[in-house]
Amino acid sequence: MRSIARALALATGLGLAVAASAQVTISFATGPTSGVYYPLGGGIANVLSRYVPGYAANAESTAGSVANIQLINQKKSDLAFSMADAALDGYKGQGKFAGGAVPLRTLMIAYPNRMHVVSVEGTGITKFADLKGKRVSTGAPNSATELMAFRLLEAMGLDPATDIRRERLDPGKSSDAIKDRKLDAYFWVGGIPTSAVTDLGATPGVKLKLVDHADAVDAMNRKYGQLYVRDTIPAKSYPGQDQPNQVATVWNLIIVRADMPDQMAYNIVKTIFDKRDELILVHKEATNFELKNQSNAASPIPFHAGAIKYFAEKGVKLN
Repeated sequence: MRSIARALALATGLGLAVAASAQVTISFATGPTSGVYYPLGGGIANVLSRYVPGYAANAESTAGSVANIQLINQKKSDLAFSMADAALDGYKGQGKFAGGAVPLRTLMIAYPNRMHVVSVEGTGITKFADLKGKRVSTGAPNSATELMAFRLLEAMGLDPATDIRRERLDPGKSSDAIKDRKLDAYFWVGGIPTSAVTDLGATPGVKLKLVDHADAVDAMNRKYGQLYVRDTIPAKSYPGQDQPNQVATVWNLIIVRADMPDQMAYNIVKTIFDKRDELILVHKEATNFELKNQSNAASPIPFHAGAIKYFAEKGVKLN
């Protein structure tokens, strides 16, 4: 009997080991901890781990879209947030990816990313042209903020190399630098609200100033394609923001490598939509996870076959 018991225990142990080895580990490349990608990506990783049997997903903090595409290309991440403009550069092998095209596919359109040009009263910045000669962060290295900031500066007639005193900080460090009077303004493209901007606006003795720049959209689209739209950050989105802010916006995507198994892609998209209400509790930008936003026009790169299958079941036709 003892031999049988030992044999059963051994068999059970082997079964558990096999089950553990069969678990799928998913790395989700997100963004800075002070932005929106990271908390929302953490929420997505959590629902995938909880509701898809055999999945264990982790959200990884990164510099942002460009770094995420590099991680996807290196097979160090399985899925990622990316702005549409950065994803198109990766897919076409241009800009930061001139060394070679990245085999990207879109899983879903996520939410609109609004460009913030953030300053405070007392810096002398009231309009975009006032950035000239100021200490300005254009975003962290390998972020899509940096990519879009350069395009915006160009469209508005400013050279980032000569017309501003440029820093390269993430939004959290940028807000801290403004509080310490070591920085006059910063670029940040993200969802609303972004915690770093909220924190700056809520700082005692500080009056937040968001700089209008929607006039740049037409010039940006003429050069880079129809990626950007005129948009508004509504008044009161941040503490001390009394007026609506006229901005340039680009869509966020959730992207993967083209070789992700179709069933995995299907499972991820289905779970995100099935558990959308839980994700809205993590960040309100998840309210934009909607079927009506899924279109080939919104994504400059092809959708993954697994995603196409899911959306077809919901009556959304993609190719």
